[in-house]
Amino acid sequence: MGAVLVAVLGVSLAGCSSTGGKRAEDARKAATAQGKAAVNTPNWTFGMVTHSGDGDTFWDIVQEGAEQAARKDNIKFLYSHNAEAQQQAQLVDSYIDKKVDGIIVSLAKPAAMKGALARAKKAGIPVITVNSGSAESKAFGALTHIGQDETIAGEAVGDELNKRGKKKALCILHEQGNVGHEQRCEGAKKTFDGKMQNLYVTGTNMPDVQSSIEARLQSDKSIDSVVTLGAPFADTAVKAADSAGSKAEVDTFDLNEKVAAGLKDGTLGFAVDQQPYLQGYEAVDLLWLYKYNDDVLGGGKPVLTGPQIITKDQAAKLEEYAKRGTR
Repeated sequence: MGAVLVAVLGVSLAGCSSTGGKRAEDARKAATAQGKAAVNTPNWTFGMVTHSGDGDTFWDIVQEGAEQAARKDNIKFLYSHNAEAQQQAQLVDSYIDKKVDGIIVSLAKPAAMKGALARAKKAGIPVITVNSGSAESKAFGALTHIGQDETIAGEAVGDELNKRGKKKALCILHEQGNVGHEQRCEGAKKTFDGKMQNLYVTGTNMPDVQSSIEARLQSDKSIDSVVTLGAPFADTAVKAADSAGSKAEVDTFDLNEKVAAGLKDGTLGFAVDQQPYLQGYEAVDLLWLYKYNDDVLGGGKPVLTGPQIITKDQAAKLEEYAKRGTR
């Protein structure tokens, strides 16, 4: 009799546990779908500061990921950006003054941000760095860094150019002083068997970007590949190559809807995706985990979101996600 009761009770409890778990999961999914929090933790406030300029589709995707995670985690999310490093530092200071519960920041020009992050640490505000500044993140007191190793990403580009039989490439740097951009081109030079030259352009002036690339391609017909360091510049490089009568293949870092379409129709050769949606989403989620459970990921090392080489073969599948703003 005792054995029978134990067996029946076990089945009963298992059924209740299974049903309860399913109901809880369904409730969480429904809440998330409706834009409601999936947790009942405090309504903390997190602020993000990036080095994005206006209209940068890459950072739109980062922001989308962060906002999705914030809704799930019951977080009030603040976002601000400025292309100038000193302004970025001031935006961090403004969040410190507001006594936010966590700060997410990119470190494209680390030296200018060091003081601001020190002030955040002194105020007891946890910081996570994203996208740029992986080498400085730990030294500046951040919990962890989320992004890709830019040197490794550059090396992946050099390897891919070799596979494609390229001999002479042009690396387009659209923001002088951005350490990540320099690391990308240096990494590509390291593994590329051919010759690679840097071309500095004013990224805030697309006509200047196009004319500069066009002029270089017209003066050197041996260039067979142009590598841009951001998705918005890929289309401009294609136009420049067409105007110059060049047959150089255009490849790019980062992915957006237009890049996915270009890969699909063969206008572009390949793209290096660092999954910006993940950078925003995981930054908010990891801050939430730290506040809730004192969790930290990475073990003192960056949490890598890339690189992933995207070609025509994967473009059709990713185009759908790019259209909705998550790739």
